[in-house]
Amino acid sequence: MTIENLKYRFDNGTPIQGATAIVGVLGSGNLEVLVEPAALNGACEIEVSTVARGFGAIWQAVMKDFFARHRAGDIRISVNDAGATPAIVSLRLDQAIETYKGKGPRKVQP
Repeated sequence: MTIENLKYRFDNGTPIQGATAIVGVLGSGNLEVLVEPAALNGACEIEVSTVARGFGAIWQAVMKDFFARHRAGDIRISVNDAGATPAIVSLRLDQAIETYKGKGPRKVQP
C-alpha cells in the first residue's frame, strides 16, 4: 500500500495555547489527528498521510475550511488517514482542536 503525504500551511492565524492532543484511531475507514504546539509565527502547519491517493484538492479544501473556522496559529497538525470521508475529517479536526485547547476530553474515540 502506497501512502501519499500532503503538506499545507496557513499563515496569519491567532496563536492558541494548549497541550498536545490526539483524537480518533487509525483503522479501516477512519483516521487519527495529532495537534501539537509549535513556534510558527502564527502559522498552522498540517501534514496528511493518507492511503487515498489523488485527493489532494479535496484535502486542501477541507484544511482550508478548518483554518477559516478556527484561525488557529502556532500549531502543527498531523493526520493519519485510512480512507475517512471529508465529513469525518472535519469532525476529527474540530474534536482535536477542542481537545488541544482543553475544552474536550483528553482522549477521544478509542
